[in-house]
Amino acid sequence: MRRLVSALLLSAFLLVGGLASPAAAHPMSTSAVLLDIRDDRVEGEVQLPVDRLAIAVDRDLTPTSVLGEDRSFLKRYTARHISAVGEDGNPWTVGLGTGSVRTIDGTAHLVYPLTIRPPDGQVTDFRLRYDVIVEELLTHKVIATVRYDFDRGILKTDDAETLGVLDWDTKSLLVPAGEGSWLKGFATTAGLGIEHVGEGADHLLFLLMLLIPAPLAATAGRWRTEGTGAIGAIGAIGVTGATGVAGGAGATGVTGAMGVAGGAGSTGVAGVAGAVGGAGGVGVSSPRRSLLRVVHVVSAFALGHSLTLALAASGVIHVPSRPVETLIAFSIAVSAVHAIRPLVARGEVLIAAGFGLVHGLAFASLIGDLGLDRGSLVTTLLGFNLGIELTQLLVVALIMPSLIVLSRTPVYPAFRIGVAVVGLVFSVSWMLERATLTAGDPFEGAQTWLVGHPLLVAGAVAAFAVAARLRCGAPWTAAGR
Repeated sequence: MRRLVSALLLSAFLLVGGLASPAAAHPMSTSAVLLDIRDDRVEGEVQLPVDRLAIAVDRDLTPTSVLGEDRSFLKRYTARHISAVGEDGNPWTVGLGTGSVRTIDGTAHLVYPLTIRPPDGQVTDFRLRYDVIVEELLTHKVIATVRYDFDRGILKTDDAETLGVLDWDTKSLLVPAGEGSWLKGFATTAGLGIEHVGEGADHLLFLLMLLIPAPLAATAGRWRTEGTGAIGAIGAIGVTGATGVAGGAGATGVTGAMGVAGGAGSTGVAGVAGAVGGAGGVGVSSPRRSLLRVVHVVSAFALGHSLTLALAASGVIHVPSRPVETLIAFSIAVSAVHAIRPLVARGEVLIAAGFGLVHGLAFASLIGDLGLDRGSLVTTLLGFNLGIELTQLLVVALIMPSLIVLSRTPVYPAFRIGVAVVGLVFSVSWMLERATLTAGDPFEGAQTWLVGHPLLVAGAVAAFAVAARLRCGAPWTAAGR
C-alpha cells in the first residue's frame, strides 16, 4: 500500500511537472494597444497574436493568409470591436490602417495602425472600448499603453505608461488624454537635452577641446598666457660707452612695455632699462578676459547648433545621420589640433560656430528619432535647447576654474598638449568607425568610463591644478610656449 501511494505521488508530480514545463517555456501570447496622444487625434497601433486570433475567429490563420485571403475579413472584425467615447458621451471616429505582420517576442502578430479622432478636433479624456479576441477567449489579455503624450512628459519608450489590462471581465478603460500641460513636456524635453549631451562623449570632448586654450592668447603661431612679458632681459642695468647711450633696453614682451633707455651721464652709466622695470610690468593673465573668451566660445556654439537644430527639426533641411556623425568626429580633431597649436587667432570661436552647425544636425536627428516633433515644435526646441545649454554651463563651471589656475603654472603646456592628443586619438577612432572603415572603437570602454564619472574627472583635474599651483610657488608664472 505504501509503495502504491508513493508511485501515485510520483506519477502526479511528473504529470504536473510535464504539463507545467511547456507553459513556463512558452507563455501565452497577449495583445497590445499602443497609443500616441496628440492635440487633435490619438494615433498608435493594435498588435494581435495570429495564433490567438485564429481561435477567436475560428479560422486557420497563418502569417501569409492574414495578409491574403483573410485580410478584409480580419480588418472588418477588428474594427467592429474597437470604439471610443468622449467625456460627453459622443462617439469618436476609429480608423484602422493597412495591416502588416511582425514577429513580437517570437510570435507572429497582425499589426494595424490605429487612429482615433474626436468630433471637435480636441483630444480630452476618453473611454476606450476594446474586445478583440477577448470576446471569445476568457484567458486572453490585452495590455493598453500610452507610449507618447507630450503634455504628460511621455516622450520615449522608457517613459511609456501602462494604462491597464483588458480581458473578458474588463473591456473598457479610461484614457487620461486631457491631463498634463505644456510645462511638463517642456521640462521633459529639457531633461532629454541634458541627458543627450551629458551622455554624449563626442559633444563633451568637442567642448573640452575648445575650453583648453581659452585662458591663453595666440601670438606668433603659439599659445601664450595673455599679458606675460619676456622675463629676463628686462630691468637690467645698461652700461654705456663713450656716447652714453644706454645698453640693454627693456625687451618687448607679449604685452610688456618697451624698456626706456637710461640717459647717459658724464660717467657713461645708463639708467635702468624699462621705465618701471618689473617683468615688463605684467606677469599675470586676466581671469576676466579668460572667462570672456569662454562666453564667446559657448555662445558661438549655441548659435550654431540652435540654427541647424531648428531648421532640421522643422523639416527645412535634412542630412543623413552617418555623414553628420563623421563630421562631428572631424570637428573634435580640428579643435584638438587648434588646442595644440593655434590654427588662427580666435579660432576656437570660429570652430565653435562653424562646427556647431554640424552638432545641431545631430541634435535634430535625436528629436526625429524620439518623435518629439509631434508635439509643440517651438516648446520642444526651446526645452531641448535649454537642456543642452544648461549642461554646457555645468561643464564650464566644473572644469574652467581648474584650467585657469593650471594656465598660470609651467605644467600647463604639457597638460594642454596631452589632453589635446587624447582628444585627437579619440576623434580619429570615431571617424574611422563612423565612416565604416573599422569594425569598432577600441577606446569605447575608456570613453564610457570618463563620461560616466564627470565629477571624478573634474575633481582629479582640480586636484592636479591645486598641486601644480602650490608647487610653482606664489608668483603666477607664464605658461605659454
